Amino acid sequence: MMRDFPSCFGESGVQIADSSASLARNSPQNSVTCIYKSKIRGCPCLITVTWTKTLMGQGLTVSILVDDGGDHPNSSRSLCRVEIKPWLLISKHRGCRKAPLSSLDSSTLDVHWDLSNAKFGAAPEPVQDYYVAVKDDRDVVLLLGDMEREAHKKLAGLGWARDSAVLVAKRENMLGKKSYCTRAQFRDKGQAHSVVIECDPGGGSLSDPCLVIRIDDRDVVRVRRLRWKFRGNCTIDVDGTGVEVFWDVHNWLFGGDCVGSNYGVFLFQTCPFWAESDNEKFCGSSSSNVSKPSCISSWWSSASPSSSQGIEDDPHHQHQLQLQQGLGFSLILYAWKSE
Repeated sequence: MMRDFPSCFGESGVQIADSSASLARNSPQNSVTCIYKSKIRGCPCLITVTWTKTLMGQGLTVSILVDDGGDHPNSSRSLCRVEIKPWLLISKHRGCRKAPLSSLDSSTLDVHWDLSNAKFGAAPEPVQDYYVAVKDDRDVVLLLGDMEREAHKKLAGLGWARDSAVLVAKRENMLGKKSYCTRAQFRDKGQAHSVVIECDPGGGSLSDPCLVIRIDDRDVVRVRRLRWKFRGNCTIDVDGTGVEVFWDVHNWLFGGDCVGSNYGVFLFQTCPFWAESDNEKFCGSSSSNVSKPSCISSWWSSASPSSSQGIEDDPHHQHQLQLQQGLGFSLILYAWKSE
């Protein structure tokens, strides 16, 4: 039996990602959402950064969820949001926006950005020559981009720790015909890897294709008879880190021509307590449901087409997991078919 498809984004993501959740039911949008764990005035927080790409240009939204650890439900969390519309970025490539941090006092958070010379690839997020910084009245709590020197000049006098923010989750919407590509870093300060997902008719047949997932041009998952294994999960090893891979391509195969139903969902989630010995355990498993072509990856059959199991979210659990424990990294991909 396949494990339940976990939620990558909890309450921390819902505040900013309602539109992203709805696009999984409506139409694809070119967007990337990243969640960073940091601290504001000693309190844990989640900073959500969403980059969008539309016909009008690039857009940027930053939301900050702060947990002060209080027991009272009205005082335990506060949310502030800064949204920079595409037309603002067109006319103002660098700037600053303020947002109130709490309704109890006059404290604010500032979001600074400089995209005047930013270089963009196929994805909506810039790849170089830019910075985005989030600061309170004391410290810089998040700094993105490669223009650190310029950001330090702009934010002179504030404290900043290089390791103050850690990327804990990323969500991306991709559009393609049968191949989808992105890049991911599965461990803090680790190497960035290319991730390719293909629905390959050559591995099966036009009526029952084969699903292939590659990392750095190496096959790590290959699922045949996809019409019977449209949902499933496996564990692979990347840089000595266990990464659990979940897939749900039911809508690819059975979604028909309904608008907003031609997408597959893929989740890559690091295993926080993975050890190298675990790799041998997977390879040495005697389960008849596990294919063991190598000690790098393993996969097993999933639900049948008659199964009603879907993607279930537990926002409260995920919020507590990410804020209090901060374990692992999650990458969730919505792969939309363009035909």
